Amino acid sequence: MTTTPGLLTRINQAAGGLAADLALYTLSAIFALVTALTSTLLPHRAWGAIAAVGYLVAALVVAVQLVLRKPVRRATLTWATWAAVTLLPLVVQAVQRAAGRTDRAQEEVLVVEHMGESLLHTGTPYLSRPEIAGIALDERLLGYRPYQPGMALFGLPRAIAGDHWWTDSRVWFALATVGALVVAVTVLLRVRGTDFSLVRALQAATVLPVTSLTLATGGDDIPVLALCLLALALFAAGRHTASGLAVGAAAACKLLAFPVVAVLLVLAVATGHWRRFLPGALGLPLLALLPPLLVNADALIENVLRFPLGHGLVTSPAQSPFPGHLIAQFLPGGRYLAAGLLVAAAAVIGLLLLRRPPRDAGTAALFCGYGLLAAILLMPTTRFGYLLYPAAFLVWAYALRNHTASSAPRHDTALYRQ
Repeated sequence: MTTTPGLLTRINQAAGGLAADLALYTLSAIFALVTALTSTLLPHRAWGAIAAVGYLVAALVVAVQLVLRKPVRRATLTWATWAAVTLLPLVVQAVQRAAGRTDRAQEEVLVVEHMGESLLHTGTPYLSRPEIAGIALDERLLGYRPYQPGMALFGLPRAIAGDHWWTDSRVWFALATVGALVVAVTVLLRVRGTDFSLVRALQAATVLPVTSLTLATGGDDIPVLALCLLALALFAAGRHTASGLAVGAAAACKLLAFPVVAVLLVLAVATGHWRRFLPGALGLPLLALLPPLLVNADALIENVLRFPLGHGLVTSPAQSPFPGHLIAQFLPGGRYLAAGLLVAAAAVIGLLLLRRPPRDAGTAALFCGYGLLAAILLMPTTRFGYLLYPAAFLVWAYALRNHTASSAPRHDTALYRQ
């Protein structure tokens, strides 16, 4: 894997990493304040009002450390900031929602909880097309559940125990995220100890505003991302069975994890570990699909395939103005042209994977980051928030770069030299 450019390294390590931290927290505070004052989404405004203070306090702490020139535990500050800018506004919104506020959660929170309720009572988290058609037109969008069946597990607490702040699906998203990231960081620390890049990777997965905002107000993407990052860390540490289980759990929740499964599978084949990696990586998603297929296969297809592809009874609200969406909307035959560009990009990335397969987790993270970035930009229907995936993968690739074949099994080392 190529070395990181010297300029990036110098910026990352300036003043012991504190200079970049100060910039991160200051810009994040400005972003949160602007969100609180200008966002048209009420959950976002509520997040920004609390997060702006948390980011500002973190920036002041870093500034004091720079002036006093005393060492600081940057990872500890990262976790503390995450608690202030993500967990605190999340819990506040969950409590207010349980007390009756209807403007304290994005629609995906309701969708996931509806999935849990349907799973509990019918054996499948999905409604059929006729059932969705029977919902009032202004509420029909909430009848669609465009996630993999595993996502319904986060909605089960509310379905079982009722409307409490702790049954809010975001609380369970946060718990899964904390668990995955703590294990990932612990694994990497044991492999090669701490460094600047590992703290920066942790920041990308926790306190980066797009990540914090997403978890506090909606959240379903964050545990999926955390499980994918955990899978990369476990593979870097040589724990290939566990890596397969982690990315398989992510893919059982959301389709966006399947490109990560594909990249890691190529890595597993290239390094001779596919027999340990494959059962969890493909077995868990297939196992999750089995009950909905047996109960109502057409409902599964309607929600997971037809609706995201634009063939549902209503249109997806994911309409961020990226190139794919603009092409689909404003050019003749634009939907087909955008689909063709997306297929072409996937073909190019697939060819690169086959011709120059990744040999380590850092390179695999680069493939995941750039591949998902291309897909998000070219998909006709997408969200701005999805950019958190490539952003996190690319930063984690930087953190994983120091894990070399010396810590991998000997037969892998030979592959590195080929």
